[in-house]
Amino acid sequence: MISGRSSSVSQRVLVLGGVSRSLINFRGPMLQSLKAAGCVVVAAAPNDEAAAEVAATLEGWGIQFRPVELARGGTNPISDWVTLGAIKTLLREVKPDAFVAYTVKPVVYGGIAARALGRIRFFPMITGLGYAFTEGFGFKRAFLRKVVTELYRRGLRGAEKVIFQNPDDQALFEELGLVRDPRQSVRVYGSGVDLEEFPQQPLPEEPVFLMLARLIADKGVREYVEAARQVRRRYPQARFLLGGGLDPNPAGIGQAEVDGWVAEGAVEYLGSVHPVQPVLAQCRYFVLPSYREGTPRCVLEAMATGRPVITTDAPGCRETVVDGENGYLVPVKDAKALQAAMEKFLEQPELAETMGRKSLELAREKYDVHKVNATIMEAMGL
Repeated sequence: MISGRSSSVSQRVLVLGGVSRSLINFRGPMLQSLKAAGCVVVAAAPNDEAAAEVAATLEGWGIQFRPVELARGGTNPISDWVTLGAIKTLLREVKPDAFVAYTVKPVVYGGIAARALGRIRFFPMITGLGYAFTEGFGFKRAFLRKVVTELYRRGLRGAEKVIFQNPDDQALFEELGLVRDPRQSVRVYGSGVDLEEFPQQPLPEEPVFLMLARLIADKGVREYVEAARQVRRRYPQARFLLGGGLDPNPAGIGQAEVDGWVAEGAVEYLGSVHPVQPVLAQCRYFVLPSYREGTPRCVLEAMATGRPVITTDAPGCRETVVDGENGYLVPVKDAKALQAAMEKFLEQPELAETMGRKSLELAREKYDVHKVNATIMEAMGL
C-alpha cells in the first residue's frame, strides 16, 4: 500500500497519459503492477481513435478507463484552460490517493490541478522534453521553451517525486530549479521493455536497416534518409525501412516529402506500425538518429530482440548504446557520420551478431520493465 495510509484500505491510483494507446504500449506493465499491489487503478487519456480498443483491454485487466479532454499540442490558452478544467473534474470524480502523469500537458496541467485541489500525492514522469527543448534556435522555439519552462515550474511545484528517464533531463530540471530538492528526483531506465513480449529473434542475412519513429524532423528522419541515399550508391543491396505515422508537431514531415523519398528508392515507407515485432524481425540493424529523447522505447525493443543499434550521442539516446559494443553513437544532425556507421556494419557483417548479443544483455540487465516498475513503485511508497 502507499506509505502513510492504512494498509487495510485499497489505495486509488490515477494514471494520466497524453495518448490512449500509450496506456497499453508504454504503461501496461506498470498499471498491472499497481493492480497486483492491491491498488484500485484508474487510467485516463483523450478519447482518441484508439480509446475504445484501449478501454476494452484495460477492462480485461480490471482497470477502469476514463476519457478526458486534453489538448495534445500547441499553447492555445483557451484549449489549455479547457484541459485544466477537465483534469480537475477527473480528479474530483476519481478522488485518487496518488496521481501519476506523463507527457507534457498531463504533467503540467495535472500538477496544477492536483495542487489546487490538495491532498493528492502527485508523481509526474518526465518521459521526454519534446519540441521546445530539442536542439534548435529561432525566436519561436526560444519563446516556447520559456513558456514551457514556466509551466513545468508551476506543474511540478506540488510533486512528491519527479521521475526522470535520463540523467540529462534530470540535471536540466535541477539546474533550472524545476525540482525543488534533489531528493525529490528519481531516475529510472526509460519505460522499460517487456522481455517476454519482445523476445530475441534471429538476425536475417539480408542487410536491412530499420527506423521507427513519428515523422518529425527532430527524430532525425531526414538524416536517416540522406544516409540511406548515400549508402545505397555503394551498397545497392542494402534496404532501408522507415516506419511511423505523420505528426502534427511543428517539425512534422509531410506526406509529399515521404512520397518523394519512396519514389527515388531511398527508403521503403511502412506507415504506422502496430505491432512492431514482425517489422523488427525483418531488420538486421536498428537506427534512431533523434535529437533528444526521454529514453527511446523503440530502441529498447530492438535491443531486446537482439539488434545492434545506431543512435545519436544525445540526451536519452546515448544511454542505450555503449559505443563499439552494442552499436554506434553518432553526432546529432550528422548524416555523413550516420552513413559511416551504417557502412561499418556492411563492411563487417559479423559485427551484427556480437553487438546484437550485447544489446540483449544490456536490455536484460538495465531495461527489464519489471525492474523499472519496481523502482517507480518504490518511489511511490508501494
